[in-house]
Amino acid sequence: MAFTAADVKNLREMTGVGMMDCKKALTEADGNMDKAVEILREKGLAASAKKAGRIAAEGMAYAAVIDGVGVVVEVNAETDFVGKNEKFVEFVKGVAAAVAANKPADLDALMACKYNGTDLTVLQQQQEMVLVIGENIKVRRFAFFTDGVSVPYVHAGGKIGVLVNLEVSGGIDATEIGKDVAMQIAALNPRFWDKSQVTQDVLDEEKKIMLAQMANDPKMASKPDKVKENIVAGKLNKFYAENCLLQQEFVKDNSMTVEKYIESSAKALGGTVTFKNAVRFEKGEGIEKKEENFAAEIASMLK
Repeated sequence: MAFTAADVKNLREMTGVGMMDCKKALTEADGNMDKAVEILREKGLAASAKKAGRIAAEGMAYAAVIDGVGVVVEVNAETDFVGKNEKFVEFVKGVAAAVAANKPADLDALMACKYNGTDLTVLQQQQEMVLVIGENIKVRRFAFFTDGVSVPYVHAGGKIGVLVNLEVSGGIDATEIGKDVAMQIAALNPRFWDKSQVTQDVLDEEKKIMLAQMANDPKMASKPDKVKENIVAGKLNKFYAENCLLQQEFVKDNSMTVEKYIESSAKALGGTVTFKNAVRFEKGEGIEKKEENFAAEIASMLK
């Protein structure tokens, strides 16, 4: 499979590894991007593999609790300017209100719901917004929680929206706890909420990478297999601490984990709090955004 200079650039952005090493890895992997990432990790050149395809698109991620329902939505627009437009922001909030009022099963169902305060559906209101604002606008995704206590957090004016869902007992106010956890999720974007969610195939892949790294390290290659297995076990604990929310160091106090922070904070308030679930939306996540080459465009017009 052939690869292009753009593939090398993408691999470099995904892994943070130099261009020449990326080119060598793609050559060795016969152009397969996933295999190239694995090769770089086995050589110890890439500390971790970032998810591909996270090219920024504009719009807004928004989270709120409306009539007791926790809601998080993402609505996309073409430019950052429109993403900050007052009419656009109100439309996003209206979409969230429609989710809370109707609790739709999927995006199609949401688009058929009535948009609050009008006789239009959400789809029709979206079409109205396109005409008013003059840009393509699209409701992309949503999630909601009806049970427990939900705490919303919106980062950087809508770059990231996080909704945390907690089980709270003892009549305490867990808002601050929920917000702290939401900020942690916004900042570190953990792959899993708890180490119990890490699947066996993920663990097997990590073990494979770790053993390959040791095999490529002259100081480690000659060590007995039992020693290597013990080292792998230790590194897996580090993997949990880096990738699982509840096992991560709490950003505001790295002397404790997030799990310990929730437990101790709830106890201090005279109750208990259990983390149940969360949703994190980052605007433009995974959307391919067209790259404009204005110099080439102008040059072609002058021919």
